[in-house]
Amino acid sequence: MSRSLAFRRQARQEFDAAGDWYERERSGLGQAFLAEVERVLQRVVSNPEAFPEVLEGIRKAVIKRFPYCLYFRIRGEVIVVLAVFHSARNPAVWRTRK
Repeated sequence: MSRSLAFRRQARQEFDAAGDWYERERSGLGQAFLAEVERVLQRVVSNPEAFPEVLEGIRKAVIKRFPYCLYFRIRGEVIVVLAVFHSARNPAVWRTRK
């Protein structure tokens, strides 16, 4: 089954901002972050049900090496990324996203 990927606007902004921040901290670190997120996204697209459901219909994928998680929802053939979220932030922020 081939699924497509869609980012909510806020999730895309979080993803881009985190990559930019890591790149400013150390050259190449932003690219490493983006590559790690892409690796996790490939796993999510190929087998989204393998990730735990944390709220009704919302699943969580942990990003290794970086303190981030992806929160996503399965909508038929589309994986909708709701948040690319730093684990130190208040989770109430992403929980309002549907």
